[in-house]
Amino acid sequence: MKWLELSVRTPPEFVEPLSQIFYRYGHGGVAVEQEGGFNPDEGETPSGDEWAVVTTYLPMNASLDERRSRIDVGVRLVAHVCDISPLQERVVEEEEWQNSWKEHFHVLRVSRRITICPTWREHTPGEGEIVIMLDPGMAFGTGHHPTTRMCMERLDALVAPGMDVLDVGCGSGVLSITAARLGARHVFGLEIDSVAVNVAKQNVRDNGVEHTVRVLHGTLPHADARAGAYDIAVANISAKVVSEIASHMAAAVRPGGVLIASGILLENKDRVAQALAAAGAELEQTLVDGDWVTLVASAQGGRYGE
Repeated sequence: MKWLELSVRTPPEFVEPLSQIFYRYGHGGVAVEQEGGFNPDEGETPSGDEWAVVTTYLPMNASLDERRSRIDVGVRLVAHVCDISPLQERVVEEEEWQNSWKEHFHVLRVSRRITICPTWREHTPGEGEIVIMLDPGMAFGTGHHPTTRMCMERLDALVAPGMDVLDVGCGSGVLSITAARLGARHVFGLEIDSVAVNVAKQNVRDNGVEHTVRVLHGTLPHADARAGAYDIAVANISAKVVSEIASHMAAAVRPGGVLIASGILLENKDRVAQALAAAGAELEQTLVDGDWVTLVASAQGGRYGE
């Protein structure tokens, strides 16, 4: 089979809407290329070229014309409010498609202790370094997106051995696996995309944490997400969904436990903060990376870390 590669060059703030369009109508996953190779912990900064390239693939079959047309319409709509490149097209062979998207993902140091290594690459860990082997497949969650990185950094700081963690919208399973590798006793991942559920389960097995991490198809409320059963609940989804499930997240966490809400654009921060407050959670931290925000709150008014 041949595949049609579609890509567009865009400012970072429009990566999410374009990725959603590509993910919905594409078939071979979505890759986002942004500048890397700098370490903010060492005082390094990006060069200033803040453009990103969003790429997806379509099988050249009977569905091609409709899928391509829908993506083209979505890109044109975004172009009305933002200076993005025209949609670029390239035909690739099956074997090239299988390997080309993997070239976008490299070994990534996410936090003080955590490194993500694609399963097709090699990495020798340093002393105390936790390496998570990851094949995102067609699921969201590679560690490269600011919201995923911020969530992993917070988990690195907050997860202690013996804790129970709830991961809503677990995607590739990267946050669930992170919590398990940091010493969580039990991690429960929920995901509404059945393809992503299978991806997450495979990544859980690849990292040897299948006895700690349980992934199921679904979202909150869920019969298996018991009230007051978790020390930490994390949701890296979107402002709309996090706002809708905020009360269920708060109910699932023990008094004084932690809620991590991410996938939020800066313009929607207040909306999510209000939803968390209405659920009885007290906002403790607001983390910002570009146009993306992660909110950290304590459940039922108890301050985390006490």
